[in-house]
Amino acid sequence: MSLTAPARADIEYKASGEDIYRIDRTGTLSKVAYDGTERLSVQHLGSIWRFQARARYTRDGPDGKSRGEALFVQVLLPNGTFEDRVDDDPDFLTILNQPFAVRLDTVTLRDLRDLRGRVPFSAASPLGAASVVQGFLRPGVSGPIGGRPTVAVQFDADGNLNGPLPGYSNGLVAGTIHMDGTAYYALDGAVLLALRVRLTLDARLSQNRPSLSVPVRITYRRLIKAQPKTPPQAPLATGAGTGSLATP
Repeated sequence: MSLTAPARADIEYKASGEDIYRIDRTGTLSKVAYDGTERLSVQHLGSIWRFQARARYTRDGPDGKSRGEALFVQVLLPNGTFEDRVDDDPDFLTILNQPFAVRLDTVTLRDLRDLRGRVPFSAASPLGAASVVQGFLRPGVSGPIGGRPTVAVQFDADGNLNGPLPGYSNGLVAGTIHMDGTAYYALDGAVLLALRVRLTLDARLSQNRPSLSVPVRITYRRLIKAQPKTPPQAPLATGAGTGSLATP
């Protein structure tokens, strides 16, 4: 990565999503929906870049509605690698806790703009467990996001998972992952402005006892999209000699 441009102002995102858990043997279906906002802050600190995403959202599940907060801090090191410093995002709602980098270098951005056909790629699985997903990138339908022009790239990938189920400390899964969606990067700054991603897991779930595993299908959907900046409001005239009111 080579980031030489000054950091822009904080970016506000709308974040939403849905988790669907289906146990095939019993027909049990469970859904959890998320809706909230988040802010991405970028700082240039000497030779590193620091990215911080803080989200506030509502979680609506079988046990009712509750409020949630998430914080994710990531730094871009001089050697071009990202390093997670704080990961307090159990519901995978921040823009930093996604399968695509929050910001690209100019060469990679140009490659995306020139993308034709399908290009193979591999990445660490969003669900961890030291697994990898492999698939293809292809051109997406670009358009403005939050008032800024973008380049869109569609992706789909597959992999295997064998380990703990995120959010369930006593749940172990073994199966396959399919990931697909679209990422939108700003042409002016190469920051990730929007991401639509769906992750489907077909596996067997056990409560720390593989001999008692059951087939499950779990789908995670996330949509994170930068919002337009609110323009400052003009002062309101209140009459001669009385000055004006500026609405914050």
